[in-house]
Amino acid sequence: MLGNWAFGGEYFKEEACSMAWELLTQVYRIPQDRLWVTYFDGNPLEGLAPDYESRDIWLGLGIHKCLAQVLSQTIPKDPKLKLAGHSSRVPSTQVLPFGPLENFWEMGETGPCGPCTEIHYDLSGGVGPPQLVELWNLVFMQYNREADRSLQPLPQHHVDTGMGLERLVAVLQNTHSTYDTDLFSPLLTAIHQGCRAPPYRGRIGVADEGHVDMAYRVVADHIRTLSICMADGVYPGMSGASLVLRQILRRAIRFSSEVLQAPPGFLSSLVPVVVEMLGDAYPELQKNTAQIISLVTEEENAFLSSLERGRWVIERTLQKLGPSDLFPAEIAWSLSGNLGLPLDLVGLMLEEKSVQLDSAGVQQLAQEEAQRRSQAQQAKPAEKLELCLDVHALGHLQKQRVPPTDDSSKYNYSLLPNGCYEFGACEAEIIRLYSLDGVAIGSAGGGQRCGLLLDKTSFYAEQGGQSSDRGYLIRKGQQDVLFPVIGAQTYGGFILHEVIAPETLKVGDQVQLYVDEEWRLGCMKKHTATHLLSWALRQELGPDVEQCGSHLSPERLRFDVATLAPLTSKQLQAVEEAVREAVGRDEPVYMAEVALELTTRVPGLRSLDEIYPDPVRVVSVGVPVASALAPASQAALHTSVELCCGTHLLRTGAIGDLTIIGERPLSKGIIRLVAVTGEQAQQARDVGQNLAQEVEAAAARMSQGNQDVREAQRLSKDVGRLSDTVDTAVMPQWQRRELQAVLKKLQRRANTAIRKLEIGLATAKTQELLERHPVGPFIVDTVPAESLSLLVKVVKQLCEQVPGTSVLLLSPQTPGKVLCACQVAQDAVPTFTAETWASVVCSHMGGKAWGSQVVAQGAGHTGDVEAVLNVARSFALNQL
Repeated sequence: MLGNWAFGGEYFKEEACSMAWELLTQVYRIPQDRLWVTYFDGNPLEGLAPDYESRDIWLGLGIHKCLAQVLSQTIPKDPKLKLAGHSSRVPSTQVLPFGPLENFWEMGETGPCGPCTEIHYDLSGGVGPPQLVELWNLVFMQYNREADRSLQPLPQHHVDTGMGLERLVAVLQNTHSTYDTDLFSPLLTAIHQGCRAPPYRGRIGVADEGHVDMAYRVVADHIRTLSICMADGVYPGMSGASLVLRQILRRAIRFSSEVLQAPPGFLSSLVPVVVEMLGDAYPELQKNTAQIISLVTEEENAFLSSLERGRWVIERTLQKLGPSDLFPAEIAWSLSGNLGLPLDLVGLMLEEKSVQLDSAGVQQLAQEEAQRRSQAQQAKPAEKLELCLDVHALGHLQKQRVPPTDDSSKYNYSLLPNGCYEFGACEAEIIRLYSLDGVAIGSAGGGQRCGLLLDKTSFYAEQGGQSSDRGYLIRKGQQDVLFPVIGAQTYGGFILHEVIAPETLKVGDQVQLYVDEEWRLGCMKKHTATHLLSWALRQELGPDVEQCGSHLSPERLRFDVATLAPLTSKQLQAVEEAVREAVGRDEPVYMAEVALELTTRVPGLRSLDEIYPDPVRVVSVGVPVASALAPASQAALHTSVELCCGTHLLRTGAIGDLTIIGERPLSKGIIRLVAVTGEQAQQARDVGQNLAQEVEAAAARMSQGNQDVREAQRLSKDVGRLSDTVDTAVMPQWQRRELQAVLKKLQRRANTAIRKLEIGLATAKTQELLERHPVGPFIVDTVPAESLSLLVKVVKQLCEQVPGTSVLLLSPQTPGKVLCACQVAQDAVPTFTAETWASVVCSHMGGKAWGSQVVAQGAGHTGDVEAVLNVARSFALNQL
């Protein structure tokens, strides 16, 4: 993105338009007759007039001396700079008005905003109707969008413009598409040379048979995005920007392998082409080339098998659909959740086969998933599965001498030299099937939810505070039907899997199990991080600190701890730093099963108040289990050594980072901590840093002092909004506390400043009103007031100056809003009350009022303030 800014009021509309026009028409020599301009046509609903100023600037462009003045101030000694005048104006037929959707720019729900004027380029070249493409957007920030959706004028105007580099290059190189420019042509050539597709021809729509040219564009665009994001430190992952990047990468893999018929590993071969093209502008590309190639290669290898299986599933499902049937939402959701095929990619694959996806069903499943994630965000244990094994079912299994489930395969994983985890395969036999109501059945199918008991499993059943695994299974020898596994629970040594059966499953079937590796790895990271957090709390607070419970999922972890006193901000920060240091050391994590009696007298060994199996599993960070349990060992006093049945990382470095983002008391002496790891932790730190800068800026504004009540009120609102943001943001808890303390002081200072300024303004306005009105039974008038509190102060001072007079004042605002405040003399009550007076007046304006017999206030909307004043006077006369 190209652009120019003026955030200090250096120049505004006339200069911005002039510079844009000169750059395009005289520097880049774009023909003037091919440029069209739009401007803001106003918005009556918000009281915004059309931006005729911008329109008239475009229509009157000539030689602007102000341009020379601005540039001479910014670059006063540049001998190469030669200013040229504008030899012609923009034709009036090519200056068009548009509404707020097109020509009023806003950065978000709140914040600076304003009208914009856009410069468009006509691709038609005068042949046929215009084909306009936006080239440059000039935004004039004149307002601030408040939280209540109102607009307040900014004390200083700003300019912020943006022009797309690719679009500009397309115009300058006289092409209709950015993909026909030299920004993309080297990539398109490399794609053709590396795959078996015909050359790129730039076709679109129905002309693009087989979507070959679209695949060229997708791969070229996506490999640029992927390379730059990875160079900046964003890598494919499970959530946030990392998840988006993974979806982009997988779309690129699908188009290159299936449409372009590229060989495996092809995508990573394009990274050096991107580095050659953009490396000078983005030096990080050159620095991280090898890492980017490695990451793309790993992701491509991992996804190709899933893509192939997904294609089998789609083909088999299509064979069973009627001509007008929708593709089942459950299967699409399974392809996304279990195989990692992005839903939009599934939809595109179906569209290529003229089949429509059940979008409503997918939306319903997405809502259910959002609810589950919301629960996880609060670090609550997931709801139990719909199925269970009651005492009767367990008794029946034991009576039939069915052995407990062998779940040792859940620990069958290893760490590869490249830092990736490899999870072992597991084959099993279905030994029991259960319906949702717990009845044993011989088979299930047709999308039915059912419970499976297997002779062995690689799925982790929820226990020890760790969420259960999820994933899928397939019948042995049948690769094109997925049976999603929603979760697993353990009952008396038997592990019950809740499964969706799109086709028939029978007792005795041989199945292959596939754990959702990303989900499992997320749990492993959080579980090892939980052990480090427990250790760090003991290091900081002392050995008497006791864990009272925990729960973890891939999203975040929750840790309940008994302490003698609440944690201070410094203690929270110190605990975080201790964990981060252990993560940075990338220490090995050792796990082993040992006889329970060997663990009973180890100093510092952490265990919870529960019954452990014998033998018991021990997890030790940095020290082999045998060494940690040696008779004279003190290791458990200095590192994390715990009894635990969960799945853990094999080295701590994969945690990446840890941030405590929440803390609250559960009961006396027990505190609940919530933490995130990895990219989420870094994002939380970034949010905290950004908010700290905003608080610092607010403090600087406060220190400057202000004699303008509107600016003081705006600062008070900004501090209030900032306080709300800090209260709810995902950020380090220690930093949240510190910022909350600063903001509380700033809010008090802001309110004090407003009160002083309003009292001074009220005094001046009171004197003006007294000069206009002789002493009488009442005063009804209008007065400019920046807020309702100021209006109330004016009313109060008037009544103090003339004690026997009742006062009602209106203050028109924009757009169309009118504030009302009144006070009734004591000797007029109860015949005449302020609450009734204000209610009558505000009701006439379609608003509401509130208050007491003596003082009241309210607001409404009207375009005829004089009529409202007459209503107020008439009511007072009748009552008095």
